Amino acid sequence: MKHESGMFDGSLPLINVIHDQALIQDFINGIGHNIFILTPSFPYVFIGKLADVIEDHAVIDVKVTSISELENRQWNVHIHQVEAYYIQRKGQPRIPQLKED
Repeated sequence: MKHESGMFDGSLPLINVIHDQALIQDFINGIGHNIFILTPSFPYVFIGKLADVIEDHAVIDVKVTSISELENRQWNVHIHQVEAYYIQRKGQPRIPQLKED
């Protein structure tokens, strides 16, 4: 029987709990790195630097998004609402520059 703690019969955590913890940990490990995020809701795309993780929210210093008026500010993105993301790490492909001068 499932309990409120996310444990099954008090012994092993549920797979969704493990998944959620691992997802949040990946974001925590990416603090200070560039990040690309796609979400199912407006403004859909965030590109910037992962500044912090507060519980299950990522704080992004957004440089590029789908609406230029929403750029160059911090956005809080609920990690569980992210459809896809890429955290740029040393030795991996870089996130392309999408702004024109």
